[in-house]
Amino acid sequence: MAKILIVEDEVDLADLVKGWLVKDHHLVEIASDGIDALIKMETSKYDVVLLDLMLPSMDGLEILKKYRKGGGSAGVILITARSHVDDKEVGLDAGADDYLTKPFQLKELAARVRAVLRRNHSPVSDVLKFRDLTIDPHEFRVMKGEEEVHLLPKEFRLLEFLVRHPNQVFSAEELLASVWESDTDALLDTVRGHITRLRKKLDSDGMSSIIATVYGVGYKLGPDNA
Repeated sequence: MAKILIVEDEVDLADLVKGWLVKDHHLVEIASDGIDALIKMETSKYDVVLLDLMLPSMDGLEILKKYRKGGGSAGVILITARSHVDDKEVGLDAGADDYLTKPFQLKELAARVRAVLRRNHSPVSDVLKFRDLTIDPHEFRVMKGEEEVHLLPKEFRLLEFLVRHPNQVFSAEELLASVWESDTDALLDTVRGHITRLRKKLDSDGMSSIIATVYGVGYKLGPDNA
Protein backbone atom coordinates (compact mmCIF):
# COMPACT_ATOMS: atom_id res chain seq x y z
CA MET A 1 0.00 0.00 0.00
CA ALA A 2 1.34 3.43 -0.96
CA LYS A 3 0.16 7.01 -0.68
CA ILE A 4 -0.17 8.38 -4.21
CA LEU A 5 -1.03 11.81 -5.58
CA ILE A 6 -2.48 12.11 -9.08
CA VAL A 7 -1.91 15.59 -10.55
CA GLU A 8 -4.18 15.74 -13.58
CA ASP A 9 -6.72 18.32 -14.79
CA GLU A 10 -8.62 15.82 -16.97
CA VAL A 11 -11.18 14.77 -14.37
CA ASP A 12 -12.33 11.59 -16.10
CA LEU A 13 -8.76 10.36 -16.57
CA ALA A 14 -7.81 11.19 -12.99
CA ASP A 15 -10.84 9.30 -11.66
CA LEU A 16 -10.08 6.33 -13.91
CA VAL A 17 -6.47 6.11 -12.74
CA LYS A 18 -7.52 6.55 -9.11
CA GLY A 19 -10.05 3.72 -9.36
CA TRP A 20 -7.41 1.39 -10.82
CA LEU A 21 -4.84 2.16 -8.12
CA VAL A 22 -7.37 1.97 -5.28
CA LYS A 23 -8.05 -1.64 -6.29
CA ASP A 24 -4.46 -2.33 -5.21
CA HIS A 25 -5.31 -0.82 -1.79
CA HIS A 26 -3.30 2.35 -2.39
CA LEU A 27 -4.35 5.58 -0.70
CA VAL A 28 -4.93 7.89 -3.68
CA GLU A 29 -5.57 11.64 -3.84
CA ILE A 30 -6.17 13.96 -6.80
CA ALA A 31 -5.09 17.53 -7.51
CA SER A 32 -6.26 19.23 -10.72
CA ASP A 33 -4.47 22.56 -10.31
CA GLY A 34 -0.71 23.15 -10.35
CA ILE A 35 -0.48 25.39 -7.30
CA ASP A 36 -2.78 23.13 -5.28
CA ALA A 37 -0.64 20.15 -6.28
CA LEU A 38 2.59 21.81 -5.15
CA ILE A 39 1.05 22.72 -1.79
CA LYS A 40 -0.07 19.11 -1.29
CA MET A 41 3.35 17.78 -2.27
CA GLU A 42 5.12 20.13 0.13
CA THR A 43 2.82 19.56 3.10
CA SER A 44 2.02 15.84 2.84
CA LYS A 45 4.19 12.78 2.43
CA TYR A 46 3.56 10.81 -0.74
CA ASP A 47 5.28 7.68 -1.98
CA VAL A 48 4.53 8.40 -5.64
CA VAL A 49 3.28 11.43 -7.58
CA LEU A 50 1.76 10.99 -11.05
CA LEU A 51 2.37 14.43 -12.51
CA ASP A 52 0.85 15.75 -15.74
CA LEU A 53 2.93 18.42 -17.48
CA MET A 54 0.09 20.60 -18.80
CA LEU A 55 -1.77 22.05 -15.82
CA PRO A 56 -3.64 25.22 -14.87
CA SER A 57 -1.75 27.89 -12.87
CA MET A 58 1.64 26.10 -12.90
CA ASP A 59 2.99 23.49 -15.31
CA GLY A 60 4.23 20.12 -14.14
CA LEU A 61 7.88 20.75 -14.93
CA GLU A 62 7.95 23.85 -12.74
CA ILE A 63 6.20 21.94 -9.96
CA LEU A 64 8.78 19.18 -10.20
CA LYS A 65 11.73 21.59 -10.09
CA LYS A 66 10.35 23.44 -7.05
CA TYR A 67 9.53 20.16 -5.30
CA ARG A 68 12.99 18.69 -5.79
CA LYS A 69 14.67 21.98 -4.88
CA GLY A 70 12.75 21.92 -1.60
CA GLY A 71 13.99 18.41 -0.83
CA GLY A 72 10.92 16.47 -1.95
CA SER A 73 11.79 12.78 -2.28
CA ALA A 74 8.63 11.06 -3.53
CA GLY A 75 8.92 9.06 -6.73
CA VAL A 76 7.59 11.18 -9.61
CA ILE A 77 6.19 9.79 -12.85
CA LEU A 78 5.56 12.45 -15.48
CA ILE A 79 2.45 11.91 -17.59
CA THR A 80 2.05 13.91 -20.79
CA ALA A 81 0.96 13.91 -24.40
CA ARG A 82 4.45 15.03 -25.41
CA SER A 83 6.41 12.13 -26.87
CA HIS A 84 9.55 13.85 -28.17
CA VAL A 85 12.77 12.50 -26.66
CA ASP A 86 13.91 16.03 -25.75
CA ASP A 87 10.82 16.52 -23.58
CA LYS A 88 11.55 13.28 -21.77
CA GLU A 89 15.18 14.27 -21.25
CA VAL A 90 14.19 17.62 -19.74
CA GLY A 91 11.72 15.94 -17.39
CA LEU A 92 14.15 13.27 -16.22
CA ASP A 93 16.92 15.84 -15.76
CA ALA A 94 14.54 17.89 -13.60
CA GLY A 95 14.19 14.96 -11.20
CA ALA A 96 11.48 12.69 -12.56
CA ASP A 97 11.84 8.96 -11.92
CA ASP A 98 9.91 7.89 -15.00
CA TYR A 99 7.96 9.23 -17.96
CA LEU A 100 4.70 7.93 -19.43
CA THR A 101 3.16 9.20 -22.67
CA LYS A 102 -0.59 9.52 -23.24
CA PRO A 103 -2.52 7.50 -24.18
CA PHE A 104 -1.37 4.70 -21.90
CA GLN A 105 -2.66 1.40 -20.59
CA LEU A 106 -3.66 1.34 -16.93
CA LYS A 107 -1.76 -1.93 -16.46
CA GLU A 108 1.41 -0.24 -17.70
CA LEU A 109 0.85 2.70 -15.35
CA ALA A 110 0.41 0.34 -12.40
CA ALA A 111 3.61 -1.48 -13.39
CA ARG A 112 5.51 1.83 -13.54
CA VAL A 113 4.21 2.73 -10.07
CA ARG A 114 5.39 -0.62 -8.69
CA ALA A 115 8.80 -0.13 -10.30
CA VAL A 116 9.24 3.31 -8.74
CA LEU A 117 8.19 1.96 -5.35
CA ARG A 118 10.69 -0.88 -5.64
CA ARG A 119 13.48 1.59 -6.35
CA ASN A 120 12.55 3.97 -3.55
CA HIS A 121 11.23 1.54 -0.92
CA SER A 122 10.86 -2.13 -0.24
CA PRO A 123 8.55 -3.81 -2.76
CA VAL A 124 4.90 -3.00 -2.13
CA SER A 125 3.71 -6.51 -2.98
CA ASP A 126 6.09 -8.44 -0.69
CA VAL A 127 4.70 -10.32 2.27
CA LEU A 128 6.13 -8.68 5.41
CA LYS A 129 7.07 -10.55 8.58
CA PHE A 130 7.65 -9.18 12.06
CA ARG A 131 7.74 -11.28 15.23
CA ASP A 132 4.77 -13.65 14.88
CA LEU A 133 3.00 -11.41 12.36
CA THR A 134 2.66 -12.01 8.63
CA ILE A 135 1.41 -8.98 6.72
CA ASP A 136 0.22 -9.42 3.14
CA PRO A 137 -0.35 -5.99 1.52
CA HIS A 138 -1.73 -7.56 -1.65
CA GLU A 139 -4.38 -9.59 0.18
CA PHE A 140 -4.83 -6.87 2.82
CA ARG A 141 -4.43 -9.54 5.48
CA VAL A 142 -2.62 -9.89 8.81
CA MET A 143 -1.91 -13.23 10.46
CA LYS A 144 -0.72 -13.53 14.07
CA GLY A 145 0.69 -17.01 14.14
CA GLU A 146 -2.09 -19.14 12.64
CA GLU A 147 -4.87 -16.70 13.51
CA GLU A 148 -6.07 -13.89 11.25
CA VAL A 149 -6.33 -10.46 12.86
CA HIS A 150 -8.91 -8.13 11.37
CA LEU A 151 -7.67 -4.56 11.06
CA LEU A 152 -9.45 -1.46 9.88
CA PRO A 153 -7.95 0.12 6.72
CA LYS A 154 -6.08 2.87 8.58
CA GLU A 155 -4.85 0.40 11.19
CA PHE A 156 -3.50 -1.80 8.40
CA ARG A 157 -1.77 1.09 6.64
CA LEU A 158 -0.28 2.37 9.92
CA LEU A 159 1.08 -1.09 10.75
CA GLU A 160 2.46 -1.59 7.23
CA PHE A 161 4.08 1.86 7.27
CA LEU A 162 5.87 1.19 10.56
CA VAL A 163 7.00 -2.30 9.51
CA ARG A 164 8.46 -0.86 6.31
CA HIS A 165 10.42 1.72 8.36
CA PRO A 166 11.66 -0.44 11.26
CA ASN A 167 14.46 1.79 12.56
CA GLN A 168 12.78 5.18 12.30
CA VAL A 169 10.92 7.21 14.90
CA PHE A 170 7.87 9.14 13.70
CA SER A 171 5.98 11.87 15.49
CA ALA A 172 2.19 11.73 15.54
CA GLU A 173 2.23 14.61 13.04
CA GLU A 174 4.46 12.64 10.64
CA LEU A 175 2.25 9.57 10.90
CA LEU A 176 -0.82 11.69 10.22
CA ALA A 177 0.84 13.09 7.08
CA SER A 178 2.01 9.69 5.87
CA VAL A 179 -1.00 7.48 6.57
CA TRP A 180 -4.07 9.73 6.43
CA GLU A 181 -5.52 11.74 3.53
CA SER A 182 -4.14 15.25 3.16
CA ASP A 183 -7.54 16.90 3.62
CA THR A 184 -8.45 14.79 6.61
CA ASP A 185 -10.09 16.24 9.72
CA ALA A 186 -8.29 13.65 11.83
CA LEU A 187 -6.46 14.94 14.89
CA LEU A 188 -3.31 13.72 16.61
CA ASP A 189 -5.52 11.89 19.11
CA THR A 190 -6.79 9.84 16.17
CA VAL A 191 -3.25 8.61 15.52
CA ARG A 192 -2.77 7.75 19.18
CA GLY A 193 -6.10 5.94 19.21
CA HIS A 194 -5.11 3.80 16.23
CA ILE A 195 -1.80 2.93 17.90
CA THR A 196 -3.64 1.91 21.07
CA ARG A 197 -5.98 -0.36 19.09
CA LEU A 198 -3.09 -1.94 17.18
CA ARG A 199 -1.36 -2.72 20.45
CA LYS A 200 -4.51 -4.36 21.84
CA LYS A 201 -4.95 -6.47 18.72
CA LEU A 202 -1.32 -7.44 18.10
CA ASP A 203 0.70 -7.35 21.32
CA SER A 204 1.59 -10.64 23.03
CA ASP A 205 1.76 -11.34 26.74
CA GLY A 206 5.25 -11.28 28.14
CA MET A 207 6.68 -9.28 25.24
CA SER A 208 7.23 -5.57 24.72
CA SER A 209 4.66 -3.74 22.63
CA ILE A 210 4.84 -4.08 18.88
CA ILE A 211 4.85 -0.26 18.73
CA ALA A 212 7.31 1.45 21.03
CA THR A 213 6.83 4.96 22.37
CA VAL A 214 9.90 7.18 22.28
CA TYR A 215 8.87 9.73 24.86
CA GLY A 216 8.97 13.32 23.70
CA VAL A 217 9.61 12.22 20.10
CA GLY A 218 7.06 9.78 18.76
CA TYR A 219 6.60 6.13 17.85
CA LYS A 220 8.59 3.37 16.19
CA LEU A 221 8.33 -0.32 15.55
CA GLY A 222 9.26 -2.26 18.66
CA PRO A 223 12.30 -4.55 18.82
CA ASP A 224 11.94 -7.73 16.79
CA ASN A 225 12.48 -10.21 19.60
CA ALA A 226 11.81 -8.36 22.84
